[in-house]
Amino acid sequence: MFAARSLLYFRKISLTSPVKNSKRLVLRRETHSVPQALRSTKPKSNRKEPIYFVDSKQVQVIGGKGGDGCISFLQLWCNERAGPDGGDGGNGGHVIFQTSTDVRNFNHVLSKIRGLPGENGRGEHCHGKNAQHTIVKVPVGTVVRNRGGQIVGDLSEVNIMFVAARGGVGGKGNKFFATSVQKSPKISEYGPEGEDISYILELRTMADIGFIGQPNAGKSTLLNAITRAKPKIAPYAFTTLRPYVGMVQYDDFTQLAIADLPGLIRDSHLNKGLGIQFLKHAERCKVLLIVLDASLDNPSLQYEQLMHELRKFSKNLAERPKIIVANKMDIPEAKNNFQDLQNELKVKVIPISAKTDANLSELLRVMREYYELYK
Repeated sequence: MFAARSLLYFRKISLTSPVKNSKRLVLRRETHSVPQALRSTKPKSNRKEPIYFVDSKQVQVIGGKGGDGCISFLQLWCNERAGPDGGDGGNGGHVIFQTSTDVRNFNHVLSKIRGLPGENGRGEHCHGKNAQHTIVKVPVGTVVRNRGGQIVGDLSEVNIMFVAARGGVGGKGNKFFATSVQKSPKISEYGPEGEDISYILELRTMADIGFIGQPNAGKSTLLNAITRAKPKIAPYAFTTLRPYVGMVQYDDFTQLAIADLPGLIRDSHLNKGLGIQFLKHAERCKVLLIVLDASLDNPSLQYEQLMHELRKFSKNLAERPKIIVANKMDIPEAKNNFQDLQNELKVKVIPISAKTDANLSELLRVMREYYELYK
């Protein structure tokens, strides 16, 4: 890392002698280490490391191995055969899933999680130390499925624990096997292995109202207008690639959780676009808010396509209470399209403009009514 420079120079030194004074020229060689860059270093990139949103993951959890029992015999003064004193092994640690608000997805969860092993037993009746449990933080709303697809855990509240794999019990020491017949047993138990189970973790976003709409319908702009959430907003399709959740707070401090989901297109159930798998985040929503783009021709066709994709995913989800809004009413073409939409659907449609905040107070009032009615 450093280049060395050798410097030769003369230095005049006076040497004092008890016989006579003399002066001598002494040649010295000293090496100085001067830091020099070997090559030009590349500056650190300002590009942020991508953080992927993982809402489904298959994990293998293995409980900790139990500690082995000990074979030992007590030796006392004048009694070298005082009997067995081998202690039991410690229990292995469990693997536990615990919900927390500190994590949002499963990008930190390892594919294989192994619990800590228990300590082996020792002589003089010393019991091995039990291992600590391995706690894995998972987001609120996690659904745990076994390999057969059955739901074995629904973690819908904060600080709920799910024991995924139990650790092995510590093995018995030789003192456990002492009997009136066999007073000096030379056997002990090995600590068994912990449970080895595979699970599928799925995330279902906890929200009261979910936004459903086609790409570029203005869902992210609407979420940004009524909450403090900052989803990405851009004039191209599929800007939203993962669910975003924002909170609406009313004057009486009532809060509603709003989820902005990626856009649905025609034949999304055939895995076109982003597919329909992200609709699982809307399964916990009590009310669906259908966002239609009123600036496009025939907005009623958008509604029919959205309902078709919802029915393909889940009939129960398609029958949820719905609030229909016509967005982008600030565009001149939207007024005529809104009248046609109102006549064809024959249900109440709320005209809004998320860009100019037009009629958002009416939308918030209706959202509160639906929340109080279906909570």
